[in-house]
Amino acid sequence: MADASAPLLPLVLENVGFAAGGRTILAGIDLRIEPGPRTVIIGPNGAGKSVLMRIMHGLLAPTSGTLRWANPERRGEPRRQAMVFQRPVLLRRSVLGNLLFALAVAGVRSHEREARARAALDRVGLGTFADRPARVLSGGEQQRLALARARMLRPQVLFLDEPTANLDPGATREIESVVQSIHDSGTKIVMITHNLGQARRLGDEILFVDRGRIAERSDVDRFFRHPATAEADAFLKGELPWH
Repeated sequence: MADASAPLLPLVLENVGFAAGGRTILAGIDLRIEPGPRTVIIGPNGAGKSVLMRIMHGLLAPTSGTLRWANPERRGEPRRQAMVFQRPVLLRRSVLGNLLFALAVAGVRSHEREARARAALDRVGLGTFADRPARVLSGGEQQRLALARARMLRPQVLFLDEPTANLDPGATREIESVVQSIHDSGTKIVMITHNLGQARRLGDEILFVDRGRIAERSDVDRFFRHPATAEADAFLKGELPWH
């Protein structure tokens, strides 16, 4: 069995494509995800961003091409990557119960679970919410709980699919603070956002996806100051039509 602490990254995609219902959603994706810099994926609606992320996470299998991790996860080992969705998937349990269940599934020893779960809640400002039903939390609170659950399992890579969509500015700032702290702890962040200000704040590099392809990859400052492609320039000006 492989060492469960072995580095997952880099993740390499070669000529990856995905088609469904007679429609090509992704084509010719060549991509290498390295540890370290925060990778932010942006692009028009329908460009294929979420499908790309789900393929990287393993929720979808590409219909063409190959994907490989440096040291792939094996069945029965602790997960070394996690994903948080735009709408958090929470169990019909208390806030604390959601975390305890995740730790049990991960194989964490029973006597360690509660302290670890409560520490995770404290880190995202939900320590006093432990006994509340998770599904009565506000949208921002639910997203912080989802991030606490993911972070608590100490993933090497965390995929985030629009984690602040439909949240107000205050809740967005709270989520961004949590994401920053997860990055500071050493976890690789790969995030989709439609919020260009957020992409500037949280990104180190930008992947611009358009029409199912990676049209541009650049560090964040260069992308926003001098986009290299006409498509990216049009997108930043709000001129690129939806697909």
